[in-house]
Amino acid sequence: MAGVVVIVAYRPKPGREKELVDLVRSRVPTLRKEGLVTDRATTLMRARDGTIIEVSEWKSEEAIAAAHKNENVWKMWNKFFELCDCVPLKTLAEAEEMFAGFESID
Repeated sequence: MAGVVVIVAYRPKPGREKELVDLVRSRVPTLRKEGLVTDRATTLMRARDGTIIEVSEWKSEEAIAAAHKNENVWKMWNKFFELCDCVPLKTLAEAEEMFAGFESID
C-alpha cells in the first residue's frame, strides 16, 4: 500500500511563529508514535510571507482517517488551531513561480 505525501502550509498567527515551528517539528514524531506516518524524512520550509510549509508522508488514506479518531492527534491539532491557520498552497506568492523556492528550516 502506497503512502500519501502531503504538503501543508501553516500561516502563523501574529507573534506565534516560534511556537508554531516547534509544534510543526513535533508533529511527525507524534504521528509516528501513533503509527500513522512513514519513516520518510520531513521537509520544513518558510515562504517569504512567513508561512511554514511541511512535507511529510502518511502511511495510507486509512491512517489519515484513523488520525481523525485519535485523541492524542486531536490534542496536537487543537494546538495548531491556536497558533496558525492552514492555507492553500496557491495563496503563497511562490506558487505562481515555475520553480517555487522556499527558505529551508533546519
